Amino acid sequence: MIDTELLEILACPICKGSVELRGDKIICHQCKKYYPIEDGIPIMLVDRARPLEQHEQA
Repeated sequence: MIDTELLEILACPICKGSVELRGDKIICHQCKKYYPIEDGIPIMLVDRARPLEQHEQA
């Protein structure tokens, strides 16, 4: 589980917008991307961003 304080300071590395925790993903609604969480660590790398549509279909 992601610490609430950590989630509050995270920002999307693409648009610098705020992000939201949803399940095992960090979601940016502004640029419509999501980032995986692996072993409790958010992987906030631009090259790991995936289109939000892929997440919503899964």
